[in-house]
Amino acid sequence: MGTPYHMKKDCKIAVIGGGSWATAIVKILCNNVKPVYWWVRESEIKEGIEKFNHNPLYLSDVEFHHNSIIISNDIVEIVSQATDVIFVVPAAFLCDSISPLPLDIFKGKRVYSAIKGIIPGRNQIIADFLNEVYNVSLQDICIISGPSHAEEIALEKLTYLTFASQNQKMAEFMASKFECRYVKTSTSDDIYGTEYAAVLKNIYAIAVGISKGLGYGDNFVAVLIANAIQEMEKFIEKVHPINRNLYNSVYLGDLMVTAYSQFSRNRTFGNMIGAGYSVKTAQLEMKMIAEGYYATKGIKEINKLHDVDLPIFNAVYNILYENMSPYIEIKLLSDKLK
Repeated sequence: MGTPYHMKKDCKIAVIGGGSWATAIVKILCNNVKPVYWWVRESEIKEGIEKFNHNPLYLSDVEFHHNSIIISNDIVEIVSQATDVIFVVPAAFLCDSISPLPLDIFKGKRVYSAIKGIIPGRNQIIADFLNEVYNVSLQDICIISGPSHAEEIALEKLTYLTFASQNQKMAEFMASKFECRYVKTSTSDDIYGTEYAAVLKNIYAIAVGISKGLGYGDNFVAVLIANAIQEMEKFIEKVHPINRNLYNSVYLGDLMVTAYSQFSRNRTFGNMIGAGYSVKTAQLEMKMIAEGYYATKGIKEINKLHDVDLPIFNAVYNILYENMSPYIEIKLLSDKLK
């Protein structure tokens, strides 16, 4: 059994992370929650928000008011005060970011992940990591997913978010805190499908970017995405078989926005690889994390247990980790698509 759920007025919501998606989530929450507790790693972000009401590094047009947030560089201080904790740091840095936290700190708290990645080395999605390492019951875990880009939320463009949890009341509670003029919400009980879809769509967006960097057109990309959703379905059904519809927006919609959008970091990263950049050069040039790069290695390890045929995924892995030619890999892939 998870922590008993109470709709208390004194719920304190904390956001862990200082990047664009974390900044966008704090912006949304400030419509319905005051104050929002906010941990950021960089002193520069904390000072910028305190002095100028803006995050100087990410989504700097978004304005925050002092009475809306309590911001700190001390993660133990922020998490200790919260009843509900939302993680929004890149999966590659999660273990390091939360290493100061005592292993029992989440007892009696509800934990949410808006992270779309795999824990490197452990090859776990966030829900399994929190459950195994921090003993957070699956009844106290909720996954927040898109389709969404932080940049559009900053512009208050209409966005749809899904809250997936085995605890329906928990999902509904946080969904109500996000619901506002430019955000519509829905709930789901599919935490595994939602997490794996969010991880895989980043990898497929890299494939799209590589193809565009090589000069392939929209006709090819449309076929690539149509095959990608089928590939995603095969993998998720093997890893966690339940009755789900992958053509819902939290799965297919998230794949499409990440594959097509100008704001997609993973597509941008792939585009650079297709255009001839090395992985390291592309990462340095971007200055932002493309989760799909790290996720590719994790999914490769996970798929060793399941042996699902994943031609698009394998092409991306070969390009990123085996130094195979993007031109040759995508050419070979093009003969397998239908």
